[in-house]
Amino acid sequence: MAGVQSHGRARGSTWTWRPVARDALLARAFHSCTELEGRFYLVGGLLEGGARVPSNDTVIFDPARGQAVRLLARGGPLRSHHDAALVGGRWLCVVGGWDGSRRLSTVAALDTSSGVWEVWTAKPANCPPAGLSSHTCTRISDREFRVSGREGGTRTQRRYGSIYTLKLDHSTRTYCYKEEGCHTASRSGHCAALLPTAGPHPGHQLLLFGGCNSVGPEVAGQWSPGKIKEEAPVAPRLTEQLANLVSSGQGLQQGPQSLRHHSCSVVGPFAVLFGGETLTRARDTICNDLYIYDTRKSPPLWFHFPCTDRGLKRVGHRTCLWNDQLYLVGGFGEDGRTASPQVCTLEFFT
Repeated sequence: MAGVQSHGRARGSTWTWRPVARDALLARAFHSCTELEGRFYLVGGLLEGGARVPSNDTVIFDPARGQAVRLLARGGPLRSHHDAALVGGRWLCVVGGWDGSRRLSTVAALDTSSGVWEVWTAKPANCPPAGLSSHTCTRISDREFRVSGREGGTRTQRRYGSIYTLKLDHSTRTYCYKEEGCHTASRSGHCAALLPTAGPHPGHQLLLFGGCNSVGPEVAGQWSPGKIKEEAPVAPRLTEQLANLVSSGQGLQQGPQSLRHHSCSVVGPFAVLFGGETLTRARDTICNDLYIYDTRKSPPLWFHFPCTDRGLKRVGHRTCLWNDQLYLVGGFGEDGRTASPQVCTLEFFT
């Protein structure tokens, strides 16, 4: 690991991203980053702005040691603007994305036990999207995922976004898409968060943020109390820090407008959004703002925490929750072309 450059604290701010590791293997954007057993699996992405063909490599980052290694596995998929889903605590499934020539809806899976890439096959009942990129794939249970986003290219896309249930079966190495009856606004580069609803008997909602001109989140699924059995990662210290941060801010009914290719992580009752690209400005479009969506009250409130450090501008990055800390991995910086080799953690000042 090379020396880590510190950004320091911006005057008047109450938070920052503190660099904890730096490695050229991590420099990429529009990749996926998935935590499994204390390691982050980075798959594909674009290694530099303007790249036509995405990477097909897999890099494993150990946050405890601050070290990254390339996984020597043949058959890795060429992918960017994809999403990834963990199945059976072992298979890392890459869903959809751009392969350098077209948008896909297929599934490739890394068996993390053997380090071998597998191509899974579609079931006969499969009704796949026309092709996915900059979409989201959210875990509902170990075998069921909710996929949302714009289908096809800019010439063929619909005026609305479709919602699909994707079933992944590691025992048969198969997948199956089923289109749901509801639609959303046409979105691309949005994020999705499965969040608890407020009230004495909380259920869950899948909310979509950004990726179009609207300011409010959109519901892409609702589940009554007890239906979602997934255990969210426990992060008591980070949850408390976020609660303290929002207690110092002014809650708003509306969130960021026209944001895309930002990151989003769920921490307890909060959705934490960072960075991205705004569609409302002609120049200086890449952002370094922190937004927190607080679901503890009804209606939920937005909190906006701007940043003056231009070195923290990011687009096409990922955030990952592990060991009660939120990590920032990759993304292009202020110029929209240079991929960051840094890993940072979200830090607060009291």
